[in-house]
Amino acid sequence: MSTQLEHAIANVRRPEMEPVETPNAMQLIQAAINQGSSIDTIERLAKLQREMVEYSAMVDFNEAMQRVQQKMRPISADATNPQTKSRYASYSKLDKALRPIYSSEGFSLSFNTADSPLPDHVRVLCDVSRGGHVKPYQIDMPSDGKGAKGGDVMTKTHATGAATSYGMRYLLKMIFNVAVGEDDDDGNGGGVAGSMDLNDFDRAISLIESAQSLSMLQVTFVEAYKVATRVNDMAAIKQLTAAKDKRKAELSENN
Repeated sequence: MSTQLEHAIANVRRPEMEPVETPNAMQLIQAAINQGSSIDTIERLAKLQREMVEYSAMVDFNEAMQRVQQKMRPISADATNPQTKSRYASYSKLDKALRPIYSSEGFSLSFNTADSPLPDHVRVLCDVSRGGHVKPYQIDMPSDGKGAKGGDVMTKTHATGAATSYGMRYLLKMIFNVAVGEDDDDGNGGGVAGSMDLNDFDRAISLIESAQSLSMLQVTFVEAYKVATRVNDMAAIKQLTAAKDKRKAELSENN
């Protein structure tokens, strides 16, 4: 082995050497400016920096959306459509249950309307923002003023307002993948019908995920299962069971 190679290896292995940090895009841009690089080079670096920031914001957005949807629970229907005799959750009911959850993760919603390519329709828009990332959603709703049987039931003005209101409600459900149930607890249990108290549910999930032994996991799960069964919260039972099975597999793998 040559003396030069031995010297190079020794330098690489020296523990006192500090790790080399990879320069970020802004540092590269500044270095390019200091070195008198061409405008094309600086513009390419600036584009790279923008893409990196946008990608990071998108990743943060998606991770926060996942956390939000994990907390979303079925929401009870609180209104009836006299035309179809069907029950549904009003926008105010959805908003009351969902806004505290998505706002806590930094999401904001902005609604608007636009011309629809479909005749007698209104396009309802919603921009969902978090940090530097915005994701648009849209839905086209009929605004012809016709009822379920095809007859005129409202003026065009009222029909446009109804279509916009329906569109906002449907978009809110779609964005956060929310199910609507039939029973109503009148705002108890976090605004979800037939459900565990949200704080009890979150604590049960936390205890299950942090259980240090199979016996402790079993005890924790059984107690939480009893509470969810007592209020007939099938969504909670499903999530509690999934969390239990995951933690059981982790504990079994470590033993």
